[in-house]
Amino acid sequence: MATKNLLQAIHEGLAEEMRSDESVMVLGEDVGRAGGVFRVTQGLQEEFGEARVLDTPLAESLIVGSAIGLSANGMRPVAEIQFGDFITPAFDQIVNEAAKFYYRSNGAWNCPITIRAPYGAVHGGGLYHSQSIEAWFSNTPGLKVVAPTFPADAKAMIKSAIRDPNPVLFLEHKRTYRLIKEDVPDDNPEVPIGEARVHREGADITVVAYGLMLYTALEVADKLLEEQGLETEVVEPRTLYPLDKETILESARKTGKFLVVSEANLTGSVSAEIAAVVAREAFEWLDAPVMRLGSPDVPAAAFARPMMDHFVPSAEKIEAAMLELAAY
Repeated sequence: MATKNLLQAIHEGLAEEMRSDESVMVLGEDVGRAGGVFRVTQGLQEEFGEARVLDTPLAESLIVGSAIGLSANGMRPVAEIQFGDFITPAFDQIVNEAAKFYYRSNGAWNCPITIRAPYGAVHGGGLYHSQSIEAWFSNTPGLKVVAPTFPADAKAMIKSAIRDPNPVLFLEHKRTYRLIKEDVPDDNPEVPIGEARVHREGADITVVAYGLMLYTALEVADKLLEEQGLETEVVEPRTLYPLDKETILESARKTGKFLVVSEANLTGSVSAEIAAVVAREAFEWLDAPVMRLGSPDVPAAAFARPMMDHFVPSAEKIEAAMLELAAY
């Protein structure tokens, strides 16, 4: 066991899968010689060669389309989209091709591809390097969308994604790459896709969050317990589609007060789906309206740092929402 950050854990998971299965390969822009823009794939080309760690042209539709073709010929490709913002040219390949392979063939064809994409707002990122893209894909049957936040989960879930017989979109919040560290076992226990995680238990309110917002919510929960004795249960979906509804509902029914925090725009978001599920299926246990906190409905985070800080829900905003809910 060693302490690793999120970036190192994903790298380790990729390397271990490539060592154990020769059909696993990586392709994307600058993933080989440069090791990726964030250095997640650094050193993989030296170990596994150019045929299994393949630098591609700057063409996302080609990257995902090639991955689909490779999967149809016995490979398990991991396609990297350098920034999630640039995934839209590959939208047709992901949604209309990869996600429909199994269904349209009545189970005769699988499409075992993993698509890695960094997402989330970052200082200096501006409009095209800071978007949260999860809602675009989280209503696509045939596609799984995962977004683990902590290193041990990320290592285990990149393995689960690669081993899955059908396409998985693997989201990595870029601000958490080096921020979050924890002990990662050499032999990770399996983390199945579709299983949420309760990070801390509490009796007063439930907060559901993922990505950077999970990290912030956990800090706020610790602060409010120390200062006001407020017991917050914090739940991380880990898989955004399909959702682990039962774990989320069990927590909502226990506390009776429910807040979902996300960095994405509120309208049409994953948080909207979570809120709808709780409002419909836990209504009789609720002591307050379901609350949501997210970014305003503007196209993207601004380049200017003060405006970006205003765009992303802060610890202060999360604390205020939690206190409002607790006092309801």
